[in-house]
Amino acid sequence: MSAPLLASGTTHWLLGGADEDPALVVDDRTVSYGELGALVRTARTPGPRRLVLLEAAPTLEFVVDYLAALAAADPVLLIAPGDRDRHGHLAAAYPPGTAAGLHPDLALLLSTSGSTGSPKLVRLSRDNVAANARSIADYLGLRPSDVAITALPLHYCYGLSVLHSHLVAGATVVLTELSVADACFWDLAERTGVTGVAGVPHTYALLDAIDFGRRVLPRLETLRYLTQAGGRMPPERVRSYAGALGERGIDLFVMYGQTEATARMAYLPPHLALDHPDTIGVPVPGGRLRIEPVPGAPEGVGELVYSGPNVMMGYAESLADLARGSELTELRTGDLARVTDAGLFQVVGRRDRHAKVLGHRVDLDRVEAAAADAGHPVRLLARPEALWVFTTGERRRARVRDLVADRTGLRGTAVRVVCWDRLPVTSAGKPDDRPLRAHVEREEALRAPAPRGPATAEEIRDLYAVALNRPDADLGSTFVGLGGDSLSYVEVSTRLGERLGSLPAGWPTMTAAALAEAGAAPTVGTVPTRRRRPGVAVDMAVLLRAVAIVLVVVAHADLLQVQGGAHVLLAVAGYNLARFQLSVPGQRERVRAVLGGARAVALPVTAFVGTLAVLGHQYEWPTALLLNGAVGADTWDDQWQFWFLEALVWSYVAVAAALAVPALSRAQRAAPFASALLVLGAALALRFWWTGIEAGATERYTPGVVAWCLALGACAGFAQRRWQRLLVLALAIAATVGFFGDPRREAIVVAGVLLLLLGRPVRMPRALAAPVAGLAAASLWIYLTHWQVYPPLEDAGHPVWAVVASLAVGVAAHRVVPAGSRLVRRAGRAVRAGRGGRAPASPIVRPAESADSAEPADSAGSGVG
Repeated sequence: MSAPLLASGTTHWLLGGADEDPALVVDDRTVSYGELGALVRTARTPGPRRLVLLEAAPTLEFVVDYLAALAAADPVLLIAPGDRDRHGHLAAAYPPGTAAGLHPDLALLLSTSGSTGSPKLVRLSRDNVAANARSIADYLGLRPSDVAITALPLHYCYGLSVLHSHLVAGATVVLTELSVADACFWDLAERTGVTGVAGVPHTYALLDAIDFGRRVLPRLETLRYLTQAGGRMPPERVRSYAGALGERGIDLFVMYGQTEATARMAYLPPHLALDHPDTIGVPVPGGRLRIEPVPGAPEGVGELVYSGPNVMMGYAESLADLARGSELTELRTGDLARVTDAGLFQVVGRRDRHAKVLGHRVDLDRVEAAAADAGHPVRLLARPEALWVFTTGERRRARVRDLVADRTGLRGTAVRVVCWDRLPVTSAGKPDDRPLRAHVEREEALRAPAPRGPATAEEIRDLYAVALNRPDADLGSTFVGLGGDSLSYVEVSTRLGERLGSLPAGWPTMTAAALAEAGAAPTVGTVPTRRRRPGVAVDMAVLLRAVAIVLVVVAHADLLQVQGGAHVLLAVAGYNLARFQLSVPGQRERVRAVLGGARAVALPVTAFVGTLAVLGHQYEWPTALLLNGAVGADTWDDQWQFWFLEALVWSYVAVAAALAVPALSRAQRAAPFASALLVLGAALALRFWWTGIEAGATERYTPGVVAWCLALGACAGFAQRRWQRLLVLALAIAATVGFFGDPRREAIVVAGVLLLLLGRPVRMPRALAAPVAGLAAASLWIYLTHWQVYPPLEDAGHPVWAVVASLAVGVAAHRVVPAGSRLVRRAGRAVRAGRGGRAPASPIVRPAESADSAEPADSAGSGVG
């Protein structure tokens, strides 16, 4: 039985230092063991044993309260700081202050790394904690002169074990909330003479990001060792750190453990790390490991079973379980392992991470490890019909798909790759599969036939999360606020149209909850019981994009002479600019969003045209760099083929430059329609000054001359009242008539603007809505590639096939090549972090910041317009 301890004059069972030795350093204040013991005695409250709920923060107050509770034999339930609301289910299941039904040996309750959403807890005794603390201090060789620092959260068993083991050894612990990614963390470590730093694999990824070996390590003259646990680290990284640290006489301890074993079960002696970086080493002092055969496992492979004094008492799944005593003598880890020829234990997978996908047996751990060894962080989630692969960065998509296909034998849609900004981790920095499962469930729900009735707010939120790659979407999120752009608009508006019918005006700025409410409410002037009309409501801008790009290809392939589609696309681009990028709140955010739109077009154009130029095609470097309008010939040639994209990019750059001026940005925000009207007036003045009434052969394609088309579209996007729409239509007629010297072409452009002004969705059969949305989304790649596709077929006298092939190749390219908007979104965030803006979130130290914020993303979509 754990009797209350630490009466006056006694010492705490976790405090192993002499009274004069330093125990803690917090805010540059050193607290000795004697002072800490006195504070703990003062903090003790008399009375019967009771359950204590503590938020485990790296503060002196927490350490004192925690040690006082342990000294009084009060069982402690630890949660993350600020998590009382998120972990309300624990407080409800295990009410703080409970005095009855507490087993005498019970000392500590910890949430397992995978059970933070349930009341399941690990029950630990005082003997468990003390034995593991002494064991860790033993193999690390801790001594009173050692100094640790809180690089991991204290509610996490690994972080807590750092505190326990150093206090038991009479060493010092520096308390800080700083992240290892913060330069101030290392300033503090240097100033306090830190000798050891603990980290999970994510910690070491952050160390790589800050160039730890070159910029930080040389400063840490007192550093004696680093430890790593909390998940498998790629062997190459283990070997790299072991080598670099070893050159300076610093040890790397790779360790293995689980909350169920209090913390540690095995460690790899540092001198073996270079030659055996893929093993967990040997049992900790006082522990024992064995391999238990598992049916169907390869020879020599079985479940890893641990026994030792640090094995938990058992689980708690209800308040009644707190009265139970120790129920285990050994721990079945669930890990599959073997013993190597060197006598070291090696974990090769999980018993519960083998799955069958379409009849293929897949070892998820082995595939993830192979991808990590190839430099691709991935997480896998298996379903009977598909293997979901989550990774970071669109640039990895094709390579990750190929690697997974080679390793599993799965092909086609059986391998579904999802690219996020970062893979989610728990507050302890360990892999968190809950967001992955939520994404898959949302995607499967969206693929399923739509249920009858209006969409719920949850369904709209799920659509945003999947279509915009924003797992942080909630019921208060808006399409614009989540970084929605003209490309994702196609998919989202079409899917919403299927469920809501006609979309409300201004829906991109409505929250998911408000949009669902609007969809459920009957339209004014209609009978509430009126049945919804059949078909799908397709947004006018989406339909115009699809029709315009088809007109472009039809005209170029000489199937029909219906020119003007590209100028309509410019107007659509301006219309979407008004609805999306210019609707983002905040000056800096609007500038970034507009520049993101420019990059989303410029990057794929430069890459595609530049590749063709390198391969010896007809294009020159000014064309690839979107500079032909400035340095090109005065007569039409192949270099002018991408004039439309050049005009679009430089128009966006000009808008961003204007918005960068605070006064202009405020004026635009205060009076968006008037501002757009002034820009249109300036663009028209330039157009008439440059060309007169009718533009020349190349003048009608020069970026500065055609900027009025984009400004006209923006005016249409901001026009809300009838007189505003009429004014924009009148200006469209005045600007267009005579410009081309071709009434049909001019009529097409005016008609396009008129349809934007009407802005009414067009209801069409579901079978037609899908290809229309596909053409609209692929418009950029159709425009880029059709110049290489149609000429041979046109020359052979097959203009129809020339059009069909051009559209098909563009759609295929759009699906195969990573979407520019996603690539730009990630690049933009990386650039901002590198500039010293918003620091990269560190889920290791600040779990609340581990997810992406709702900051609007730098994106405008890679679809044309």
